[in-house]
Amino acid sequence: MGSESDLRVMAAAAEVLKELGVPYELSIVSAHRTPQRMFEYAQTARDRGLKVIVAGAGGAAHLPGMVASLTTLPVIGVPVKSSNSMDGWDSVLSILQMPSGVPVATVALDGAKNAGILAAQIIGTYDGQVAAALQRYKDGLRQKVEESVEKLKERNG
Repeated sequence: MGSESDLRVMAAAAEVLKELGVPYELSIVSAHRTPQRMFEYAQTARDRGLKVIVAGAGGAAHLPGMVASLTTLPVIGVPVKSSNSMDGWDSVLSILQMPSGVPVATVALDGAKNAGILAAQIIGTYDGQVAAALQRYKDGLRQKVEESVEKLKERNG
């Protein structure tokens, strides 16, 4: 994440990865305040065993795109509605509108949970345990909706 204030959003990615049994790193890497740290983090990510990077930032949100420019790993960007943003669109567009050749998969504003799920889905393409955990997770989502349908039927006769 770009700053400690982003943790309120980015924690959701960590929580779902933990639930799915996917190891993760959680760190602060600012594109603007610690560019050397960002360079080192992105350029050594593969050697450290990372498979996907989830990068969240608010405001001008250069972190996901800059990280994507420095690694061949998939990068998932999380636009964060920050205190210096009027409505979050600056972050959304900064992450979404990447130049050709530097893709960043982008989730919804403050959508860190979906970013974690997407990262797990990428890993699940080659890791059977993660794929199985995702299937259980998705089955749980379906089951909750089916239970809600039944409760609604009971209430409305």
